[in-house]
Amino acid sequence: MSREKLAFIKRDWILYVMFLPALIYFSLFHIVPLIGMKLAFQDYRIIGDNVWVGLKHFRVLFDSPAFFTVLKNTIIISTMKIIFVFPIPIILSLLINEIRHASYRKYVQSVVYLPHFLSWVVIAGIWISLLNPVDGGVNIIRNVFQLPSLDYMTSKDQIRWVLVFSEMWRSAGWDSIIYLAAIMKISPSLYEAAKMDGASGLQQMRYITLPEMKSTVITVFILNLGFFMNAGFDQVFNFMNDSVISVVDILDTYVYRIGILNGQYAYATAASLFKGAIGVVLIFGTHFLAKRLTGKGVW
Repeated sequence: MSREKLAFIKRDWILYVMFLPALIYFSLFHIVPLIGMKLAFQDYRIIGDNVWVGLKHFRVLFDSPAFFTVLKNTIIISTMKIIFVFPIPIILSLLINEIRHASYRKYVQSVVYLPHFLSWVVIAGIWISLLNPVDGGVNIIRNVFQLPSLDYMTSKDQIRWVLVFSEMWRSAGWDSIIYLAAIMKISPSLYEAAKMDGASGLQQMRYITLPEMKSTVITVFILNLGFFMNAGFDQVFNFMNDSVISVVDILDTYVYRIGILNGQYAYATAASLFKGAIGVVLIFGTHFLAKRLTGKGVW
């Protein structure tokens, strides 16, 4: 390592110390576990060495109708979240940025950030109560307008929308922080010049704020696509029941069921490895596509 780099590290050592906990976390829980992925190519043995079987578990996986059902559910739910949830934090950050009263702005931010700190167990309890077909708030409003009550939690047509809107409620406020930070970096002189030219608030948003946020939006979108195959285990696990399992059972819950509950560790590892490989392909694919179309990517 050159003297210049050592001097640079010595100058900003406090930043590296702050980065250390994140480095340890990702090393222990995201890098070290990759060693165990070799289990996808082995038959697991409680006693004795594992037996190398090559692609056996992947062939079984791709021949399973249940796998393609959960894969379809994962793609549908993740696509719905990308389309309907991803734009909401952007819109919310633009709206918050337009609030001029400092105290009211802090109040709004506190309210929209709060759901992020609730566990999915608590959130599921709130939504199940809210959507209760007998005395839930949503159905009480429907009854006022003389509409029939709906049991959203057991309806195969409605449950995916429940996942989308509950994810939106939980994550929109917290995710908007990234976009608010991008807005704060925009030079005030751009807005001052636009005002002098007679630009309205909407025109300033369209021609200054949104273009300046473009790189941040692209980066977050690419990173979100990397988690496309996750679809939210904690959320689905808490919202899922026997009535709707056929339409909300995703790869993560499938891996949990066959791996943890049924003890098919090698088979579950193969399914998990497939999911991770798709995520890597999506990240690299969208990065290079964004780089070619806009000149901006993750790196």
